[in-house]
Amino acid sequence: MHMWPLGALFALALVAPSIADTPANCTFEDIAGTWNFYEGLPVGDETISCPDHNAFDKKFSVLLEYPDTAQDMFGNLGTWTIIYNQGFEVRIMGRVYFAFSDYSTSASGEVTSLCHQTRVGWTHDVTGHNWACFRGHKTGVTAPPSKHMMVREASDKVMHKNSRDIIKYINGGHFGWKAAFYPEHERFTRKEMQRRSGGHLSRVYGLTSRGDRYTSVSEQLEMDRLPREWDWRDVDGVNYVSPVRNQGACGSCYAFASMGALEARVRILTNNTRRSVFSPQDIVSCSEFSQGCSGGFPYLIAGKYGMDYGVVVEACNPYMGKDTENCTTDETCRRVYTYQYKYVGGFFGGCSELEMMRALVKKGPLPVGFEVYPDFQSYKGGIYRHVTETKQFGFDPLELTNHAVLLVGYGVENGKKYWIVKNSWGEGWGEKGFFRIERGNDMCGFESMAVDFDVSPY
Repeated sequence: MHMWPLGALFALALVAPSIADTPANCTFEDIAGTWNFYEGLPVGDETISCPDHNAFDKKFSVLLEYPDTAQDMFGNLGTWTIIYNQGFEVRIMGRVYFAFSDYSTSASGEVTSLCHQTRVGWTHDVTGHNWACFRGHKTGVTAPPSKHMMVREASDKVMHKNSRDIIKYINGGHFGWKAAFYPEHERFTRKEMQRRSGGHLSRVYGLTSRGDRYTSVSEQLEMDRLPREWDWRDVDGVNYVSPVRNQGACGSCYAFASMGALEARVRILTNNTRRSVFSPQDIVSCSEFSQGCSGGFPYLIAGKYGMDYGVVVEACNPYMGKDTENCTTDETCRRVYTYQYKYVGGFFGGCSELEMMRALVKKGPLPVGFEVYPDFQSYKGGIYRHVTETKQFGFDPLELTNHAVLLVGYGVENGKKYWIVKNSWGEGWGEKGFFRIERGNDMCGFESMAVDFDVSPY
């Protein structure tokens, strides 16, 4: 690797601002390789405004290798992970670096992902101090920029209509689950229903996973040592899961899943003596790591936001279900912090059924992202699997989105394995606000994007 003197001073101007509203689509292969990082002076705190930063005084290089190894120019080792298709995070020599991948958009909505460079991102030491801004640029030969059409935001002028054809088809077949007509869905516009299912900016264009889902003999033996069934709503008669809530027309599922996970973990750690309900609106209104009501990802909320900024209880910023121009959280409120976070399996793409079961039983509920198809919106009960035949009923204006939910348990029914999951669409939807989905086959990408973390309840 090329050696750069850490004391070299220079400035870079005209840097594109870093914003969380990103349609970039970058893969592991796009990011892996040698990067130059350009970093400002580490003298700031969490209030630093990196999107507006355009001067840097230090340059160093870092090699990002498979599957999660980072190595700086002196041979010091650390770790890294891509964050969905949005950007990446590096942890090395006592510091954490996070940035979104760069991109450009055309008037027609075509997105060019500039995966060889980042937008201006944030860095601080592992204790959450000495903040600075940085940007990254990949060296050497890179692939041509990829292009895709941005998932369009659905119309806010046309009301959503439930598909009676889909409901009839599912209920007339033997798919293992039943559908229902939800009149409340027809009170939403198409745009609101799209946001309710994750938001148009939450789309993941192709999931990254280990690929081979074969369960080895050793993994099966370890799986057999875990409880056959598990449900955090009933552990020796005690419920550690907070009540189901309703996100409404805002694409804040990622915030509800993240807050629900934190709520459950605090209850577990305190033997159910602390039953705080945390504020999703604080995330919607205040987080630069997500897109408000247009979507976001739990890794950056339950994980990074929880560590960098902490979360507050509901009373500090009651849920409004809409974007706000400014942060509306009471600044005097005490915050609760996470102190470790990672993807289940250690890095994005390392997730599996066994890893999720192990983390769930050992530590508590997990926020999970999965792909939502139109048939899921009509789920009423049973063990869900996407019914591909429903595509015959024509074009759906919502397209495919990524929805965040909370994994609370697993079980087996008539020989079919399933996950137990808490949604944020109210208690009137599904099985009293929960649903079950097939387990062990990565149904809708459900076993690809789980997040684990540790929270301090004090």
